[in-house]
Amino acid sequence: MTPHTGPTAERVHEAGARLAVEAARFTEIGWMRGTSGNISEVVARDPLRLAVTASGLDKGELQATDIAVVGAVGEPVGVAGVVPLKPSAEAGLHARVAGLTGADAVVHVHALNAVVAGHRWPGGVRLRDVETLKGIGRLAHDDEVVIPVIRNSQDMAELGDRFEKSYDPRTPAVIVASHGLYTWGTDLKHARHVTECVEWLLAYALATA
Repeated sequence: MTPHTGPTAERVHEAGARLAVEAARFTEIGWMRGTSGNISEVVARDPLRLAVTASGLDKGELQATDIAVVGAVGEPVGVAGVVPLKPSAEAGLHARVAGLTGADAVVHVHALNAVVAGHRWPGGVRLRDVETLKGIGRLAHDDEVVIPVIRNSQDMAELGDRFEKSYDPRTPAVIVASHGLYTWGTDLKHARHVTECVEWLLAYALATA
């Protein structure tokens, strides 16, 4: 992957505009109720910097400036020309995911099917022989896919360790039990497509169990 340059205020605000559009999509279909959920985009790789939707805001009403910039452990990072806003505590897991997977976009939604599936299958959700698996980069047949489920924690370092232990580079998603779904991709559109496909697959698993 070609390293990003920056971050500059222009790059951060461009990312913020894209994040606002994607957050509005997820809010409209009910996956970011209240002020829940967050999305991030990598704006620099060396050192790692992410633009992430700011904490406590309605994700259906975001502006390009409603973002925070964080570093490799989710800590706030100042960027000249960017008004500093409070990042979600979950920004630490976004950074861990982006750093480990090399993804340029991370999505966290509170989709109900993810929470229910994580409760039903705490050891992971197993899927195979479903065409939609191709939407997450796997095979439609003869390919057993496991969506990992990890225990929740308010400590992002601990949660990140659980994610890293469960991580399979072939599977771009993880369920946080009693919480929601994290997905990632090469850009925001790819991450959205992965999110949509994983949520459908989880609905299918629940409906056919």
